[in-house]
Amino acid sequence: MAIVVTVAQQKGGTGKTTLTANLAAALAVGRRVAVLDIDPQGSLTRWHALRPPTAAPLTFSNVAGWRLTAELDRLRRDHDIVLMDSPPHIDTEARLAVRGASLVLIPVQPSPPDVWAAEGTLKLAAAEKRRAAIVLNRVPAASRQKDLVVGQLTAAGLPLLRATIGNRTGFVDAFAAGLGVTESAPRSSAAQEVRALMAELMELLR
Repeated sequence: MAIVVTVAQQKGGTGKTTLTANLAAALAVGRRVAVLDIDPQGSLTRWHALRPPTAAPLTFSNVAGWRLTAELDRLRRDHDIVLMDSPPHIDTEARLAVRGASLVLIPVQPSPPDVWAAEGTLKLAAAEKRRAAIVLNRVPAASRQKDLVVGQLTAAGLPLLRATIGNRTGFVDAFAAGLGVTESAPRSSAAQEVRALMAELMELLR
């Protein structure tokens, strides 16, 4: 039975879809990985459509609504890992995505609005009795705000991961080509960050 990671954040613009795509591409090496896009914007759907034939294979689905639970069960039977990109608001589908997760991964940019929005997602995960973790995403190269946010999250006892993802153009370039940075630029700092996050998640879920 597959591990299910739901990438969720009730605030838009946190890099949720790009993070899902990059984790999927990195995890697909040597694993059976499925991606499920239930975000109405459909950005992950368009990314997957751009994937070249030479890229690591991924099973893709964008089933939503009342069929979501059955589709998730089907994907779990045939894969090692399922990654879900959920809507940027708390509604019925977001609740089902959280309910079906082994882990809820919450991307947070180093800014107060993102931290405040994460609180709602954490409450939803707690209500559904699901484990959650916060990852700092789109972190600027030089930012005092990062240290302030890390201190704030740590002081509050919130589940902050060690790995962080920087605000790098490599992520944009890879996404536009239907790839992850571990595929387009495997030796880059961006790829190293994704691999570090992947390793920490697998350790957490082991």
